Amino acid sequence: MFAPKLVTCLKDYSREKFVADCIAGFIVGVVAIPLAVAFAIASGVSPDKGLFTAIIAGFFVSALGGSRVQIGGPTGAFVVIVYGIVQKYGIDGLVIATLMAGILLVIMGLAKFGTAVKFVPHSVIVGFTSGIAVIIFSSQVKDFLGLNVDKVPAEFIGKWRVFIEHFNTLNYDALALGLLTVLIIVISPRLVRRIPGALIALIAVSSLSAFLCIPVETVGSRFGELPHTLPMPHFPALSFARIRELFQPAVTIALLGAIESLLSAIVADGMIGARHRSNTELVGQGVANIASALFGGIPATGAIARTVTNVKNGGRTPVAGMVHAVTVLLIMFFLGGLIKFVPLACLAGILVVVAYHMSEWRSFGALLHWSNGGRMVLLATFFLTVFVDLNAAIEVGVVLSAFIFMKRMSDATNIKVFAKEFADDDAGEDRVLSSFVIPPRVEVYEINGPLFFGAANRFDEADREVSLRPKVRILRFRDVPLIDSTGMHALKSFYEKSKRENISLIITGLHVQPLNEMVKASLYELIGEENVFSGMKDAIRRAEELLKQKN
Repeated sequence: MFAPKLVTCLKDYSREKFVADCIAGFIVGVVAIPLAVAFAIASGVSPDKGLFTAIIAGFFVSALGGSRVQIGGPTGAFVVIVYGIVQKYGIDGLVIATLMAGILLVIMGLAKFGTAVKFVPHSVIVGFTSGIAVIIFSSQVKDFLGLNVDKVPAEFIGKWRVFIEHFNTLNYDALALGLLTVLIIVISPRLVRRIPGALIALIAVSSLSAFLCIPVETVGSRFGELPHTLPMPHFPALSFARIRELFQPAVTIALLGAIESLLSAIVADGMIGARHRSNTELVGQGVANIASALFGGIPATGAIARTVTNVKNGGRTPVAGMVHAVTVLLIMFFLGGLIKFVPLACLAGILVVVAYHMSEWRSFGALLHWSNGGRMVLLATFFLTVFVDLNAAIEVGVVLSAFIFMKRMSDATNIKVFAKEFADDDAGEDRVLSSFVIPPRVEVYEINGPLFFGAANRFDEADREVSLRPKVRILRFRDVPLIDSTGMHALKSFYEKSKRENISLIITGLHVQPLNEMVKASLYELIGEENVFSGMKDAIRRAEELLKQKN
């Protein structure tokens, strides 16, 4: 059910909450401006597109989303994707991909995929997030050092090769401003808690650069005068060929946007003791990206840093996020001309700090000490993100994680064969061991774990270990929580093989899911209701009856 948190929160809204939301929204709006500009430039588009995204997408994420305090807008996670799309397909391609991603997010939300997105493995998330951090840092080296480079290659290795070749063009003034920016961001939280360090650094470094007329490249010198108003919405020209060409980038934007927004919402829930609506959040994110594309913006998602800033400054309802969007709009309208004086080295310093926090180096280091499978997924996702692209990284990471999981589940499933006697540990509440004596020419197959396609061959393996053919087989399913189609096929083949060899089959301890699957596959009918029991005593008694009939 689509139920925006804004509607819920307005039912018991008060003047005190409105004042707190306005204060928090104003602070977050001021903080969002340098980040929106920096992310836009790092993504290979003009800075005004970052502002448009913060305004339009930020408003709709709060108005239609499923979180009380989520702040939406351009984020570092999209820098890699946007830059690659712009280089390959141009600005029009980015607009179409963002529009398609928004539609996919709406479909995902309406189809209730909000919970499914949470199953993306942690090692995959840390891997591509750390990879994105490395790429963001690499993309800022040129401006941070003030290197005289006409065009920086998109490839990671090519990028660093150019940096090394042009290192002799280092601009010490730009380097000084970049280092000063980083220093202010690091130190300011110890002195001023309420005002974010990025904002203090932006104002201080930009003022210093303008007052001293320091010869460094600024936003204005590279991009010219920024617009003071929002553009008119424009629907891009679509064709089937264009949609097919941009479908994979759109899927990547949608998947990454879903993951990032839900992660941010989970962090926010922990801070305010609330619970977000994941499917509604996806719908809100989808509408926000559609609107952002129509106004010429870039992809947007939940921004963890701005969301945390909102919570710390008292924001408790979506009104704060809407005020944040309006604040950015008003500042762009009245003070947008001042943005042109911001040194690019200052924005690079801000993004260097953002990249450091995105790197999750503590989580990365901790995962390296996990199992070989988790370490393999982490490193594969990380290196593919850095050296290939994010599409390949997410696809390979998720598929590799699935294979490793299936391997572990398969290893956990085993079938033991008993031909004489065995111990039963569920004889009573006190779980006293009692021994069952198995009649001659009767075998008990003890199956432990889910019977799915990764473990379907266990029947053949267990059967090959038996030297003397029995007359009756008892399959004990008490530890089989589920069975899939491949497992059912293997079980049915095992039944048919037993029937050809004139071996009767008895099943005991079925759970609900395996029982339902057997009924659907008509295996329950083939085995016969008279050969299905809940406990071993009745199963052994039935086996003795079948032995007498065969004899």
